[in-house]
Amino acid sequence: MDEIQKTLLEQIAGLHEVPSGAYNIRANGGMAARNTTANIDIVTKEDKSGIDIMIKPGTKHESVHIPVVLSQSGLKEMVYNDFYVGDDCDVVIVAGCGIHNGGDEASKHDGIHRFFVGKNSKVKYVEKHYGSGDGKGERMMNPTTEIELGENSYMELETVQIRGIDSTDRMTKGKLMKGAKLVINEKLMTHGNQYAKTAFEIDLDGEGSSTNVVSRSVAKDNSKQIFLAKINGNNKCAGHSECDAIIMDNAKISAIREINANCVDAELIHEAAIGKIAGEQIIKLMTLGLTEEEAEAQIVNGFLR
Repeated sequence: MDEIQKTLLEQIAGLHEVPSGAYNIRANGGMAARNTTANIDIVTKEDKSGIDIMIKPGTKHESVHIPVVLSQSGLKEMVYNDFYVGDDCDVVIVAGCGIHNGGDEASKHDGIHRFFVGKNSKVKYVEKHYGSGDGKGERMMNPTTEIELGENSYMELETVQIRGIDSTDRMTKGKLMKGAKLVINEKLMTHGNQYAKTAFEIDLDGEGSSTNVVSRSVAKDNSKQIFLAKINGNNKCAGHSECDAIIMDNAKISAIREINANCVDAELIHEAAIGKIAGEQIIKLMTLGLTEEEAEAQIVNGFLR
């Protein structure tokens, strides 16, 4: 891998070297490196571009890294990745995509990730998006995540995009069985003329299932963001969605929430707050010696932490 690709890997997956455990590194449309373990197998799909990740029942305290990097201007790809997590597992999965575009043609990575999580399992899934390069070509990314959680399983999804992606349309869907819980934390920042749409649709099908969807975002310059959250309470369950956003300059933000109680014992809550940075916060930091720009940056960084 060249230095640009290594820098992208560091940004999206925190990798300074080859990780331990199972991994599959994809670079410019092809496999760059792969490793499997006794409990985690990775197999290339035969009918389409992508991989199957199979985690044996009882696997605990292991990790899987599946980052994607694009450094070739004009490259466009669609990838399908399926995760099969057995019963009684406790694993961390680190994904993410980095695009460096130094040319004039648009570069795009679209991916569909499907998770089938067994009973009593725990999964942490981290997905980071990052863009770089001074070319005129757009950096585009459209991921879809589909999650099916078995009885009493738990999944935490952390999704981060804070720099360099010109256009993104992200969709996350979840179906939860009895006692399952899904926690989603989104952090997003747009600037320039960037566009970001994120949508979440969660079906709480099982008795005692629950979800908590929290989005924190900052929109600067002339960028535009759309946030959609839909929770369907189809049984005795608990659901909560929250969107907190800071709007700056000439940006635009829309937050659209929908909750559907299809059971008398469904407890659903939605919240949204969009506003500018308070002037008192800026002034307070400026009295400590910061410039107005430095004060704004510190507030934004703290908000997205």
